[in-house]
Amino acid sequence: MTDLQIGMSKRARRTYSLDEIALVPARRTRDANDVNISWQIDAFKFDTPIIGAPMDSVMSPATAIALGKLGGLGVLNLEGLWTRYEDPQPYFDEITALSGGDASAATRRMQEIYAEPIKAELITARLAEIRESGVIVAGSLTPQNTQEFYETVVKAGVDLFVIRGTTVSAQHVSANREPLDLKKFIYELDVPVIVGGVTGYTPAMHLMRTGAAGVLVGLGGGATLTTRRGLGIQAAMATSISDVAAARSDYLDESGGRYVHVIADGSLGRSGDMIKALAMGADAVMVGAPLARAEEAPGKGWYWGNEAHSVDFPRGVRTQLGTVGSLEEVLYGPSAHADGTANIVGALRRALATCGYTDLKSFQRIDVNVTPYVR
Repeated sequence: MTDLQIGMSKRARRTYSLDEIALVPARRTRDANDVNISWQIDAFKFDTPIIGAPMDSVMSPATAIALGKLGGLGVLNLEGLWTRYEDPQPYFDEITALSGGDASAATRRMQEIYAEPIKAELITARLAEIRESGVIVAGSLTPQNTQEFYETVVKAGVDLFVIRGTTVSAQHVSANREPLDLKKFIYELDVPVIVGGVTGYTPAMHLMRTGAAGVLVGLGGGATLTTRRGLGIQAAMATSISDVAAARSDYLDESGGRYVHVIADGSLGRSGDMIKALAMGADAVMVGAPLARAEEAPGKGWYWGNEAHSVDFPRGVRTQLGTVGSLEEVLYGPSAHADGTANIVGALRRALATCGYTDLKSFQRIDVNVTPYVR
């Protein structure tokens, strides 16, 4: 590990983004049909390690159901338009129609739309809709709203509960709200909890000790660039995933065999990014932009997260990504796109097979190189 000297008083560690690493194929290749990319967390097994990010532009009850039936896991944003409005479609239509030329005006209007209070009865109704379809049910709250709404979420019959923020600590302390002690909170819940994000070994270890079933690595989708510009915070994802994977290994020994899943969350715009995240040690990937390009996505090709309409400090930008095909085509093809935006499951299978691996866990042992980033 190489430290760098910055001036006379500060030392820093060199870290690496996913763009800066590349996979090294082994001496043998495999048939892609022999590759198993299934993933299991707690009692829940999925055909693919792909989790739909809890963002309004990505996941609706309908797309969460569709993703579940296609072998992934859709996580509904329980602080979004679906839990603020009985009929949110007019507001989706308005947001997608906002002028792309005046970003500040678009942000102000989104702040106004999202000022409508969250309604507990709508949380219950939306999760019930997903449950009735027969797929695994997952919903997400930020740490700030978990204390107020978690009982509603659990009573609604959620299978997996996600606590997701830009950065999440084992104990969220506020002078204005009751402190959220994750260790006590998770211990009292009857459902597995996925929590994050974190970007380093120590905070990840603390979250693992709370009893979390999974830890999110990264700053989430849709706000990485503006979080860096606005707050000076940035995660080099390749290094972050590797650090948290090391915490997972050490915690496995410390706990006497308890395995906590590492889930990459952020900077995963295309299939190659997801593949490299899994190679660096992630068990699964939480993605927004790739699924926002599906024709069924609520954002209709526009992409935004909770950070984009933050009242006090917005740091996400509503971005037009366009569409590349149906959700099934984005996941499984067929694809006419040669840029990693469609048939992402096929890309994952091909990468494992080309590098000589037949399952995700063994793929984590692959050698990687550091390479110059070529756009």
